[in-house]
Amino acid sequence: MKPSTTPTGKLPAAAPVLRSFPGRLPNGKPPLFVVVSFDGAGDLALWARWRAVAKQVNARMTFFLSGPYLYPGDRRTDYKPPYKKPGASDIGWGDTASILGRTKVLREAIAEGHEIGTHANGHFCGATGIGRWTTAQWTAELGAFDRMVRTGPALAAGKAVEPPFDPATVKGMRTPCLEGNRPAYRLAMAQRGMLYDASAPGYIAWPKKADGLWNFPLESVTLAGTARKTLTMDYNLWFAQTEARKAPIAEAPALKAQVLATYRQALAKSRASGNPPLFLGNHFNRWNNSVYSDALTAFVTETCKQPDVRCVSNMELASWLAKYGVPSGQNRPS
Repeated sequence: MKPSTTPTGKLPAAAPVLRSFPGRLPNGKPPLFVVVSFDGAGDLALWARWRAVAKQVNARMTFFLSGPYLYPGDRRTDYKPPYKKPGASDIGWGDTASILGRTKVLREAIAEGHEIGTHANGHFCGATGIGRWTTAQWTAELGAFDRMVRTGPALAAGKAVEPPFDPATVKGMRTPCLEGNRPAYRLAMAQRGMLYDASAPGYIAWPKKADGLWNFPLESVTLAGTARKTLTMDYNLWFAQTEARKAPIAEAPALKAQVLATYRQALAKSRASGNPPLFLGNHFNRWNNSVYSDALTAFVTETCKQPDVRCVSNMELASWLAKYGVPSGQNRPS
């Protein structure tokens, strides 16, 4: 992938930190950070939806972008993933209109204080996917993401187009399907100066560092009204509810209510445990009659303006942790 244009000015940083938060609230506790993030970040209608929701409650969010969403399909063989044919991608490629639309919306979202992370490129899951990749292969994968961001919009347009952001300033990744050899890919991330990994399962607890990066996990919680455990990720909630099968539309209100109750339980658990962050992972989706998007919208709308809550991007949380550290004695799972 050869660059087709040279940027004419300084590109926006992918992980802006435009706000600061106190180390302690008047009640003596740290802020209760709620971190909402999305994987893929391609659908323009859902971009508009989530930016509007965030604006309504002064939230900032993290969007993990897949490289092919900014790269034209007629140039797909520029991408040479490990163990796959050149141009392979399990999520397809962009077309001119969608690539230019995403380029515009990415710039706008960054200007609003949202963060762009990477979701890597081809989204290869399962036995033949990213699980066997080495550090060197992850380094190449992240380099391919950089080139897609830098050159994809111009290649799609057939003329000089400024990239939406400087990919060298991306600070975090969520791996496809939460998979991958963690020490291998985290070393590749650390060598690039990245700060956090948002891919691992975990618990409601203050984050720790692992392999030189902050580990911002998807947390294990109890599905409301059951004894079943699920991660705080929409797909996992869908699987816990209906084994990832679409339910009849008549069941949507009850399913939404159960997800919302699950989020509320998790928030209460954080409050009872010293206010460790709540990490909610999502996709740009309308799964199961939009149950998960609708439940998350309701939760964000009712939660982010509560006095002790701060709805932040992963990078805003990382910045707070760099300044104040993990509260003493507060990093045990709850």
